[in-house]
Amino acid sequence: MLVGVPKEIKNNEFRVGLTPAAVREYVARGHQVIVETGAGLGIDAPDAAYVAAGATIAATAGEVFAKAGMIVKVKEPQPAEWAQLQPGQILFTYLHLAPDPDQARGLMASGVTAIAYETVTDAHGGLPLLAPMSEVAGRLSIQAAATALQKPNGGRGILLGGVPGVAPAKVVVIGGGVVGMHAARMAAGLGAEVTVLDRSVPRLRELDETFAGRVRTRYSTIDALEDEAVSADAVIGAVLIPGAAAPKLVTRAMLPKMKRGAVLVDVAIDQGGCFETSHATTHAEPTYVVDGVIHYCVANMPGAVPLTSSHALNHATLPFGLALAGEGLAALARDPHLRNGLNVHRGRITHRAVAEALGESFADPAGDIAA
Repeated sequence: MLVGVPKEIKNNEFRVGLTPAAVREYVARGHQVIVETGAGLGIDAPDAAYVAAGATIAATAGEVFAKAGMIVKVKEPQPAEWAQLQPGQILFTYLHLAPDPDQARGLMASGVTAIAYETVTDAHGGLPLLAPMSEVAGRLSIQAAATALQKPNGGRGILLGGVPGVAPAKVVVIGGGVVGMHAARMAAGLGAEVTVLDRSVPRLRELDETFAGRVRTRYSTIDALEDEAVSADAVIGAVLIPGAAAPKLVTRAMLPKMKRGAVLVDVAIDQGGCFETSHATTHAEPTYVVDGVIHYCVANMPGAVPLTSSHALNHATLPFGLALAGEGLAALARDPHLRNGLNVHRGRITHRAVAEALGESFADPAGDIAA
């Protein structure tokens, strides 16, 4: 198969769908790879590195979209990109369709088969292609909170870890999954006072054992969440319902009760955000203020560290991408976990949670895939 890698065009997105090392793996298995010129510059991979790995270089994104049987990206296609997708083409990337009906309609109209990294599953019920970026975003969320808390940036002027004789900042993490665990690890490592809220008692037990008492755990009720948010210096929103829109857990009514200059970091913003006052921001303008509370809602946080992120993502996506390149849709029939990544096929929404979030009818693609 001819696999295409366009340059990412989302605001301040420096990651790349395939690294030169990944390209070499595709080529070694008999596939062709076409890469848009400059696609790898954000990870210090010039066109020459891709040529050395066996790829050909395209002068424009249009050439990549026109020729490739499968498009491998990082972020969801922008309007200029979904307009270039073709019927029968495979798109393999993050999509986050639940809060983005325009993109969903664009993909449906294109006739593309769109497979979303974030809904591919594994045998343990995990999300293996979302996990590496969740790890990065969880750790970055604490760096973002620490920066926003500095007085010149509008924050309270508190050092996350404090100093001897002065109390550290209080960090509250809503959600004990991959993002939440890595956020808690970073915050605790810097010396902050950390509390993790979650509705899974078994997960709270795991976190308690993992952190050996260095992190507080608390069952997430409305009362507990409000109590913790009001007293926090930084709140990390780390909730996830695969494929669905994130629930709004911190309401507008809570903000006036919070500390002035406190920070909300919404890592769930790709799925619509878990704070009622959240809206997506960019690395160019990452924060805004509502009722004296700073909101950091960058929708592509890992894009700030593209060298780390691109390699971590490629390590996770490579086996699935190779299967799609080698078998086409037959890979979906063979692997139910990869099939869970199928969000759009032949103009229909094929993931139940995505369909419910968008108010669209769900179409079971089993018959098409089997055929």
